Amino acid sequence: MQKNDIPLNDRDLSWLSFNHRVLGMAADPQVPLFERVRFLSIFSSNLDEFFRVRMPALMALHDIEEADTAVLPTVQEALKKQLQEFGQTLTQQLLPALKAEGVHLYYGEEVDAAHRKPVKDYFFNTVLGFLQPVIITLDEPVEIFLENNALYFVVCLGDGRHGIVNIPSSNLPRFLRLPDKQIIFLDDVIREHLGFLFPHQQVTGCYSIKLTRDAEIDVDEFSGHLLEKVENMLVKRQLGVPTRFLYDARMPDDLRDGLARYFRIANIELAAGGRYHNLKDLAELPMQSGNAACAYPPMPAAPVAALEGEGSLLDTIKEKDVLLHVPYQKYDYILRYFNEAATDPDVKEIYVTLYRVASGSQIVHALISAARNGKQVTVMVELKARFDEANNIRWAKRMKEAGVKILYSIPGLKVHAKVALVKRKRGFQWDHIGLLATGNFNESTARFYTDHILLTAHKGITQELELLFVYMQTGITPTRYNFMHFEDLLVAQFNLVDRFTAMIRREAENASKGLPARIVIKLNNLQEKQMIAELYAAADAGVEIDLVVRSICCIVPRKGIRLRRIVDRYLEHARIFIFHNNGEEEVYMGSADWMNRNLHRRIEVCFPIYDPVYRQQVKDIIDIQLADNTNAVILDAQIRNIPIERKEGETAVNAQKGIYAYVHQR
Repeated sequence: MQKNDIPLNDRDLSWLSFNHRVLGMAADPQVPLFERVRFLSIFSSNLDEFFRVRMPALMALHDIEEADTAVLPTVQEALKKQLQEFGQTLTQQLLPALKAEGVHLYYGEEVDAAHRKPVKDYFFNTVLGFLQPVIITLDEPVEIFLENNALYFVVCLGDGRHGIVNIPSSNLPRFLRLPDKQIIFLDDVIREHLGFLFPHQQVTGCYSIKLTRDAEIDVDEFSGHLLEKVENMLVKRQLGVPTRFLYDARMPDDLRDGLARYFRIANIELAAGGRYHNLKDLAELPMQSGNAACAYPPMPAAPVAALEGEGSLLDTIKEKDVLLHVPYQKYDYILRYFNEAATDPDVKEIYVTLYRVASGSQIVHALISAARNGKQVTVMVELKARFDEANNIRWAKRMKEAGVKILYSIPGLKVHAKVALVKRKRGFQWDHIGLLATGNFNESTARFYTDHILLTAHKGITQELELLFVYMQTGITPTRYNFMHFEDLLVAQFNLVDRFTAMIRREAENASKGLPARIVIKLNNLQEKQMIAELYAAADAGVEIDLVVRSICCIVPRKGIRLRRIVDRYLEHARIFIFHNNGEEEVYMGSADWMNRNLHRRIEVCFPIYDPVYRQQVKDIIDIQLADNTNAVILDAQIRNIPIERKEGETAVNAQKGIYAYVHQR
C-alpha cells in the first residue's frame, strides 16, 4: 500500500464521534442523574471549543476550489443531529427526572407568583449593576461589539429599534436557587424585568444570541518578545472573526437576517439554537437530593504504603522507583515532592515544565518558596497552551518576581512535556530525582483525569532529563542540536518518531518470522499519517494491534487492528505504549499523542517503565480496559460508537471501577 493510499478517517468527524459518546453518557439511564447533567455540560463545552478552534479551518477549506471535497456539510449535518439529541435528552429525560427528585429548573416556563419577589429582589439588588443595555438600529453602522462566547438578549422594541442586553454570566452565577429547590436561569431573571431596562418602550420579543469567534491564532505573526506576543494574541482572540452566530430558533427570519447584516455574519456562520445558550454552565446547576444514587459513589484515592512513612519522600524515591496511578492513588505525593524540594536544605536546583497550571497552584507556590529559600529554580512555562495563556502568564510573572528563572518557550514549538528534576547535593554526592508524567502538574485536573506519574532516580533517565532542560534553556530549534542523543527517553524533535517507528517495525519483522507480535497503544488522539502507515504495515505483516483512543481517531479498523473508546466518570488522559518484543516487553508512557502537532511541532517526552512490578501493573490496567464491556465502545470503520454486547451470563466489567479495585488491592 502506498502512503497516499492510506484510508484515513476525517479528524473532525472522529472528534464529533467522541463528543457524541459524551452525549450518549448523558442519555444513559445507568449513569447517575446528576452525572448525566454533568455530561451534558461537558458536551456543550467541547462543542464551544470545536467552533472556536476547528470550525475556522473547515470554513476555509470549504471556500477553496476543491470545495466539493470539504467535509463541512457532513460536519454540519452531524452537528445538527447531535444538537437535536442534546435538546431531547435535556428536556424529555433529564429535566423531568430532576423534577421527580425535587429539583425543578424553570425552562421556558412562567415564574410562579411565590417566586417573583425573590427574583425581583435579586435583579435589583445584584444583577442590575452588571447590565449595559444598548438600543441599536439595524440599518445603521455597528455600535456595539459582541464579546466572544458571551450571552446576550436581542429585545424587540415597539418603535422598530432593538435592544441588546448582556447576560453577565461571567460575573454572576448562571443559576439562582429559589425556595423549595426551585432554580431559575440568570437569563430569566433579566427577562422578567426587561420593561425596567427599556422604560417608555413596548417590549414585543426577546431572543438569546451568542457569537463564537476564531480562537486559532498564529503566535508567529506578532513581533517583539514572546510574552508580549501572547498577551497581544489574547486580545486578538477576543476580536477574532466569527465562526458561529447562535440564535434562538424562534427568532423571526427578518430579525435574524437583519442581525446577520448588522454584525457582518455570513450565512454559513448562522446556527439555530434553543432558548438558552452556553449550557456548559449546567455543571454549576445547584442540585441537591437525599437520594445518593443521583451521584457517583465516593472513590477516595488510595495511599501508597511506600510513601506514607515519616521519612523523606525524596529519600524513598532515591532507593526505588514509584509509579502512581491517579486519581486512583493520592496526588498528594506530587505536591509533597515539590514541597520537600522547596525546603530541603540539600536541594540546590529544581527544574520543571508547566503547561496548564491550576488557578491556585500549590506547586507554583512551592516553586516560589524554593526560589526565596535560595534554590536555583528553572521553570519552562508554555505560554502557547491554548485557553490557559492568561493564567500561565500570571503565574510566570509571580515566579519571576520571586527569583525563579522563567523560560518562555521555543520559537515554532510548544513544550508539552510533563517533567521535573530535583538536584540534591549531600557532601560531594549529587542526587538526581526525576518526575515524569502523562498529564499536567495540575492538582485540580488530577482529581478527574486518569494519568500515570513516574518518580525515579534512575541515572540514565535523570541525566537525560538534565540534558533536556539544558537544551530548553538555549531556546534554539532542535536541528541545531543534532549532537544530543537520548537513549532512555523518547523526546519529540530528537528521537521519538524514529524509536516508535523502529519498535513497530520490529513487531512486524517478528510477525513475519512467525513469532508472537503485538502492540497495545492508548492515546487521546491518533492522526499522524506516518505512524498510521506504520501500524497498517504492521497489521498486514500479522501484528495484533489493540488501540484505545479517546477522541480523534483517523485510523480505520481492519484485520489485526481493533479500536475502542472509553468515556466514563474520569477523563481517560494517559498515553501508554506496549510492544511485545518477542516476550521481552517494552512499556512506555508519556505526554505525546500521535498527532502532527505532538510529533512535529512540540517537545514531548515518553519514558520507559523498567521496574518489572510496575510494568506488570501497567499491563494489568490496560487489560482491564480492553475487557470493559459497559462504558467502552468499539469503533467501526466510520468511527461510530458501537456498544459492546455482553453475552448471556457474561460478567459486566467497568474499567474504571476495575482499576480502582485493582489499585486498592495493591
